[in-house]
Amino acid sequence: MSATAVILAAGLGTRMKSARPKALHPLAGRPMLAHLIATCETVFSRIIVVIGPEMAALARLAAPHPVVIQEERRGTGHAALMAVPAFGEGEVAVLYADNPLIEGATLARLLARRSAGDAALALLAMRPADPGQYGRVITADGYVQKIVEWADANEAERAETLCNAGVFAADAGDLRRWLETLTPDNAKGELYLTDIVGRAVAEGAAVAAIEAPEAECRGINSRAELASAEATLQTRLRAAAMAAGVTMVAPETVFLAADTILAPDVTLGPNVVFGPGVRVAAGAEIRAFSHLEGCTVGEDAIIGPFARLRPGTVIAAGAHVGNFVELKAAHLGPGAKANHLTYLGDAEIGAGANIGAGTITCNYDGTNKYRTVIGAGAFIGSDTALVAPVSVGAGAITAAGSVITEDVAAEALAIARGRQVTKPGRARQLRDRAQAQKRSKEQG
Repeated sequence: MSATAVILAAGLGTRMKSARPKALHPLAGRPMLAHLIATCETVFSRIIVVIGPEMAALARLAAPHPVVIQEERRGTGHAALMAVPAFGEGEVAVLYADNPLIEGATLARLLARRSAGDAALALLAMRPADPGQYGRVITADGYVQKIVEWADANEAERAETLCNAGVFAADAGDLRRWLETLTPDNAKGELYLTDIVGRAVAEGAAVAAIEAPEAECRGINSRAELASAEATLQTRLRAAAMAAGVTMVAPETVFLAADTILAPDVTLGPNVVFGPGVRVAAGAEIRAFSHLEGCTVGEDAIIGPFARLRPGTVIAAGAHVGNFVELKAAHLGPGAKANHLTYLGDAEIGAGANIGAGTITCNYDGTNKYRTVIGAGAFIGSDTALVAPVSVGAGAITAAGSVITEDVAAEALAIARGRQVTKPGRARQLRDRAQAQKRSKEQG
């Protein structure tokens, strides 16, 4: 079936109290608009996004799908009207970018209902626990008679529990005709998309409603509603991960990104957070209070607790990253270990290397970044500072407390610290002198 999705994304999000367009606010690390586009790509052959003026970021996000600019914000019907020249032929569905949790199966069901033949217009409806100020769907004999916006509804209409979920589907020609006849006869003086129901009914056409769960259809207009939608999405993502074979010790404390990829037999401890762009291979364990973003974790690797993996990091199979260790743009080779209190930035760590506690790669001079290369089987002593660019050869050792500023050859021992001087009895002399000075002050 040839079907076009028109996504209305021109809203400023005034109730968000934000300079950012509403459709750019993220859920599970992905903007609302990106969620809806990804879903629509599984159902529709074409996608058109309606944005407002000076919303270049939304246009970039929508690419490669075309955008239409609504220069004047005159209501939802007006926004849809702006996309009419791009409708083409076949089915057209109109959706809102701030309804990002609708699932593809629900949209497919809506299109199937429309194509069943008895309804010229099909819409999504829901029965929320708190209908609040949603528009009410008024039905009779199994078909929709009208949708009444809250501001225009009387008491009897506000008592109705079936609410508009904001998605409509119709043949392109019908939808074009109804949109072109809309008038601003309402409390806000705007063109309401919902008024197409009245236009269809006036022509004697049937309008069908498909009910969907509130969790899919809720609109997001405030920070509180954004947080509620995040909770819904996290529950969905966790359930999908566990169904695919992931163990979560305390699922309610784990936060996933929309694109997190977890293989079967991954184990996640409590309070693990995933930013965008993380892939974890089978058998890996991510221990409590670790934060991962833009990284790859290999098979049977162990991360954490209290570890941070930043973008560009690759942890190879069997490697260990321990507590209070941070890696950025670093590659930790197979079986390598960095178990304590360490920062490895812009680094290449060879297979089986051991990084001692307190090790730092000094990768930034205030202007440029430089890489550190540590060979396979090398042993980096505790509290070593590696001043990049620098390399430590395979099997080499750096002594604890060293500041390494020159390359270390393979199998060499590098010691870069001041020579220790020990003065017998000097500690007691210093304490005695200090006590004598204290007594002198007290007596004087």
